[in-house]
Amino acid sequence: MGTDTLTLAVDYLRLSDEEANGGESSSIVNQRKLIKSYCEQNNITLVREFVDDGWSGGNFQRPGFQAMLRLLEKGQVNMVITKDLSRLGRDMREASYYAEQYFPERGIRFLTVSDNFDTERDNVLAPFQFAMNEVYLRDGSRKVKDVLRNKRENGEYCACPPYGYRRDQHDRTRLAPDEMTAPVVQRIFARAARGDSTRQIALDLTADGILPPLKYRVLYTGNFKEGSAAKASDQWNYTTVKRILKNPVYLGHTLLGKSKKVSFKSKVKVAVPKENWAVTRDTHPPLVSQMDYERAQKNLGRGTKTYLEFDKIRKSIFSGVAVCGKCGHALCSCGTVYKGEREKYWYLSCNHQRKDIADPCQGVRIRYSDLVELVRQDLNALLSLEPGEIDELVQRVLKKSGSADAIKEQAMQREKAETRLATIDRIIGKLYTDNAEGKLDDDRLDRMVVGLQQEAQGLKAMLRSVEQDAKAAQTENNFQRFFNMVKQYTHLETLDRDTLLTFVDRIEVGPKELPPGVEKTTHRNQPYRQNVRIFYKFIGELAPDPAIEFPRGIKGAEGKVLL
Repeated sequence: MGTDTLTLAVDYLRLSDEEANGGESSSIVNQRKLIKSYCEQNNITLVREFVDDGWSGGNFQRPGFQAMLRLLEKGQVNMVITKDLSRLGRDMREASYYAEQYFPERGIRFLTVSDNFDTERDNVLAPFQFAMNEVYLRDGSRKVKDVLRNKRENGEYCACPPYGYRRDQHDRTRLAPDEMTAPVVQRIFARAARGDSTRQIALDLTADGILPPLKYRVLYTGNFKEGSAAKASDQWNYTTVKRILKNPVYLGHTLLGKSKKVSFKSKVKVAVPKENWAVTRDTHPPLVSQMDYERAQKNLGRGTKTYLEFDKIRKSIFSGVAVCGKCGHALCSCGTVYKGEREKYWYLSCNHQRKDIADPCQGVRIRYSDLVELVRQDLNALLSLEPGEIDELVQRVLKKSGSADAIKEQAMQREKAETRLATIDRIIGKLYTDNAEGKLDDDRLDRMVVGLQQEAQGLKAMLRSVEQDAKAAQTENNFQRFFNMVKQYTHLETLDRDTLLTFVDRIEVGPKELPPGVEKTTHRNQPYRQNVRIFYKFIGELAPDPAIEFPRGIKGAEGKVLL
């Protein structure tokens, strides 16, 4: 190979675990010898070597390969050599991109020693070579699936051992109780069987300093990257407890195949129908008895709607409607029974008061009867409006809504802005591509991107303004729809669930605001203020000031609508 240009090359060596088991022909040592001999015969200077030992050819995030790409971006070498195309990679699309586009666009010659691929020549058979290399990848994926399926059918555990178990020292395909975590699992099931909630179990485990499953794996069993390990929390979550309680593996049964990859090229997994799961019974020692497991499953359903069928449970009409004004979580029904007075001590409260968050929602609590009466009187104020008062209310809204021409102009502005934003996104993507390919320098890239981003921010601000105007323009129709429903009612003596859902979209309850020097309410007649925001269907919030004075019999609620 004669040339007047100094040829500085890097060689890339790769071997997967599966290929290593097949013999020495493709070993790292043999690849190195073959490439070194070729370079000596053709006066090529090898300046550096990159190796990925034990990495699949379908994964192009290999550390050695990525390190080589970073060196190539610096322009210090002009050649890359591998033993054959399969060493570069076995994914047909990715391997073809690097061999036939990435390297040539950067002035880098890529060649292989064994199958005579060279970017300075016409490689007529290259598409077939890339395809055959991918066939090997597909066949390997099929063989792995066959092995896993055979293991599942034989009851062998071919996944990460669940919390509470470890691999048996004498048979690595079987599970054995983990001396450190098995007692924790048994404690969880015992507590759940007694009726303790998953939230309380999680709080108690955290308070006792017991490591949750992910943190335990990070410290004792799993191999995690530093960044991923740092995300492992020391706090137990009630969903983690619930997941343990629902897992039949603790009865001694193996359950696998609940998800699968969408393709051998993808890491994305999809759920498998339950009837297709691989279940093998009595494959390892159980940690809990069938009785405790069934009791725990029964108690898991105590917070569901089906449990509300029992007469002794207070049935709130505000389920899914009343939420915490501080955190947005639904308010839960709570309270005590004193001398048989159930209604008197019935509250709606935010239960998002975990000890592991910095700002729990304390004070977000309202007496159930107070909220019922507040909403009932507010609705009656709307129902009592005369036609003239309704028209006056709607006319005030109409003054803020534009004409038909204005609405058309808003639609045109929105369409132009959205089209331009999509164009800006494509331009910025193209600029970064040109920069990566060396067609655009960094300084010019920065200037152009900053200008486009500033234009995009202005367009987004204009879209928000147009959207607000459009919402105002729809207010007339929304009011008409709302008051058409109002006309079907005259006066509400009681407030039921159906009526509430007909008119109200949601209710936000804020924390109590106590008088200065008062830390908590100690008796029923002690005054306080509390924000209660009622958002009606179609028209939203009507009250200019949602702060309500308690206790006062909820008087004056009618006045909120007319202000």
